Amino acid sequence: MSEDKEKHIQEESGAPLEDAAPQVDDKKWYSLRVISGKERKIKERIEMEIERSGWGDFITQVLVPTEKVYKIRNGKKVISERNILPGYILIEALPTMFSGEIIQAISNIPNVIHFLGRNNPIPMRPAEANRMLGKVDESQEAGEAMIEPFIVGETVKIIDGPFSEFVGDIQEVNEEKKKLKVIVKIFGRGTEVELNFMQVEKTS
Repeated sequence: MSEDKEKHIQEESGAPLEDAAPQVDDKKWYSLRVISGKERKIKERIEMEIERSGWGDFITQVLVPTEKVYKIRNGKKVISERNILPGYILIEALPTMFSGEIIQAISNIPNVIHFLGRNNPIPMRPAEANRMLGKVDESQEAGEAMIEPFIVGETVKIIDGPFSEFVGDIQEVNEEKKKLKVIVKIFGRGTEVELNFMQVEKTS
């Protein structure tokens, strides 16, 4: 298209062409209160409703804020996901299109309680949304956090290596390297042993 023709179209519409499409910055995050423990199922139902009703252009994300956590069980690392915000789902949408029928349809999904602001959902403050989304991103980038962290002074049982079956007290915890310093009593004397998290288990 020639510059003159493009300019003529812009003049007729009264706005530059690039302003016609919705801007990413216009989207807001909304907080939906739901029955705790049902978040994933409800998220799936909302996504099905968005697809069925063709709302994908203005409802862009449905998020259950989670972080990866793990436990040590019988010398094995058991990874699971834990909700950062139990009982809530976050929905990103364009405020101008996010109203009436859509809000009602989502609110009527089983186990949904209501939006923050009920029939007139109140968008989260940008700082609040960024903090929550930052936690999710941070969790995904940093790997898993331990759900039952080791504590200095705690008694653990060694389950691997030359000191297997010995019991000792934790003297130092290095989260970054996933290592522990444990004082083990051998022949009545306290001996310091360095072990990784997978070589011990909690005694209780």
